[in-house]
Amino acid sequence: MTEDNELLNERYVLAMERIRQIRGEDTPAVGAYFDRCSEFLTGLSGILERALSGKISEVSTQDLAAENRRLYEDILPENYEKSFANPDHMSAVLEDSDIADSGKMAQYLSFLYAEIRGLIGYAYEGNKEIFTIFAELFIEICTLFRHASLDDAIPKAESIRQIIASFESDNCDIIIPDDVAHKVDASYGFLRNIVCGEDLSSERFLYLSGEYVTDNEIRTARFLNTLSEEQIRSMADTFTEGYRIGFVKAGKPIDKKTSAIIRYSLGFERVVRAAVENFKKMGLESVIYRAGSVSLTRSSSGRVGFYGAIPNRQYDYDHKDDQAIYIDGDFITRKLEVLTASYEENKSLANTHAGPAVMEVFGYEPFTPKVKAAAISHTDRTQKLIVDYASKASEIINRYIIGEERSFTIIAYPIPEIGKDYEKIFADTVRLNTLPYDRYERIQQLMIDALDGAGCVRIKGKGDNHTDLTVSLAALSNPAKQTRFENCVADVNIPVGEVFTSPVLSGTRGVLNVTKVFLNGLLYKNLTITFNDGMITDYTCDNYENEDDNKKFIKDNILHKHDTLPMGEFAIGTNTTAYRMGRQYNIEGLLPILIAEKTGPHFAVGDTCYSHEEDVKVYNPDGKEIIARENEVSAKRCDSPKDAYFQCHTDITIPYDELLYIRAVTDDGYVSIIEDGLFALPGTEELNGPLRG
Repeated sequence: MTEDNELLNERYVLAMERIRQIRGEDTPAVGAYFDRCSEFLTGLSGILERALSGKISEVSTQDLAAENRRLYEDILPENYEKSFANPDHMSAVLEDSDIADSGKMAQYLSFLYAEIRGLIGYAYEGNKEIFTIFAELFIEICTLFRHASLDDAIPKAESIRQIIASFESDNCDIIIPDDVAHKVDASYGFLRNIVCGEDLSSERFLYLSGEYVTDNEIRTARFLNTLSEEQIRSMADTFTEGYRIGFVKAGKPIDKKTSAIIRYSLGFERVVRAAVENFKKMGLESVIYRAGSVSLTRSSSGRVGFYGAIPNRQYDYDHKDDQAIYIDGDFITRKLEVLTASYEENKSLANTHAGPAVMEVFGYEPFTPKVKAAAISHTDRTQKLIVDYASKASEIINRYIIGEERSFTIIAYPIPEIGKDYEKIFADTVRLNTLPYDRYERIQQLMIDALDGAGCVRIKGKGDNHTDLTVSLAALSNPAKQTRFENCVADVNIPVGEVFTSPVLSGTRGVLNVTKVFLNGLLYKNLTITFNDGMITDYTCDNYENEDDNKKFIKDNILHKHDTLPMGEFAIGTNTTAYRMGRQYNIEGLLPILIAEKTGPHFAVGDTCYSHEEDVKVYNPDGKEIIARENEVSAKRCDSPKDAYFQCHTDITIPYDELLYIRAVTDDGYVSIIEDGLFALPGTEELNGPLRG
């Protein structure tokens, strides 16, 4: 054992000895809280030690399943009201005690418990260093309370915040490098070894990562085990071939790459195993990393990476802004320095990384979170810092994982929660993902030819949909060799099909309205966004009675805390088969953006589809160059990169039956693309079959 390992082991042993002593100590007002935290850490330490000893093979599947339930039961919806992870409950516990600023204290202690809960994955992977530093943080805060209790006092909330802030700053250079290494280095094989090395015909493998397991994951794995090897390989081939073709179509050098990320949800391991084999044949090692679980690595907009069932989306929502406790200008500077150093240390791996292959799932019930005053939320100052960090971090990552040389692919499959027709929906989704691209390519080219003859496009809703938009289009200096719209079939973005462009912001104006839409796991009712010269000037929805809550909900989750965003994309989806599937099974509101965006016109707010790659020439199958790759905002990238990008791109789709028309406005009048919810351009009418069926 090296000296560093000896020291770490000593720290770990001392920390766990102290944590075991904490249970049962009489700490005024918060004794039950400390008991719960110490109990949880003690249980996790057993899992950590088991991982390090390799003895998980000695634990029965039944015991692993029981362990899984114990780890997550505290935050499940039926128990969350009494969980210390719930800021409302923590606040209620403290409000009757004589604690100065009990509201802040409740936030900080709820945060600490959420951080401790974030150690589950680290324990299963045997990461003693990160486990130990958080155990020491808990002890430091507990000790502060114990010392204060000797004088019949309670620590000040600000003292707790300062300990947390110091911890995050001091340990940033442990947590961030670990996170970066797992994202680019295929030698970190814990999750990939489960995929490729375990018996996937047994449900035992579901419990080996420590992610939460529900009926969704069990039934998904069981269903996939009923499929033949040929069917599984066909699904994997669709996924990985889309990835490969994305490089070929964009003229990017996949032969220079050595690794690709696979992001997926627990239960799909049979397909992922076949995908790993396919990537291997392309010369790419597969990187599978866990979605961030502590505040320094979590994404506020959802889980990114490998993850299991989400125990409680309200819990995730309550803690999405936890960084507001400790961030300031100095911390952001330090975090960016550590991020840069981490990528520099992994420079060769990052430079040869090819980008993500993403397998999404859909079928969760739409969710509208409760707005809790007790939850941590960003101030204007911390919100600006978060936005600034995201912009600069994106620049750093693009410098090492070279944006112009990477690609991606995304595909989606349903989960059993979608309803009684799950297996039929799954089969139809597989068919949807393999629709013949040549038919759509031909029809979409007719639409592009018509749109290239226009100066702008008018979109108007009907019935309860109050959309009334004018979208300005880029000028073509050489129409014989140039086009505005990309003819998008099924490569990086599965399933087929859409045509899309980056609008000219000047002159793009009006109101975008959708009666109901499901975006990034959240339900929006009567979402309305107003644009002037392509920038958002106003927004609202009907989710909450309080208008301020509606605006905050949209700003946090669609604008991603920016004051405004441009319209980064205008597209017309052509996959009426997907639309019909949604209507047939009554699952329109459950379809992911990936599929929903193909079921009508959609408008993305944020960056363009060509973000960070505007200078890479892109061509349609007919040989014409797609020249609408930037807008007036992204054009700032050379002189002021921080003002050119927003690090977000959210598609908002209007279903066909809410459309009065889409018209390409020409010097002589207009050309109808869609009229009264049906495709009207000559040569596109065959798309209407599923709409009429």
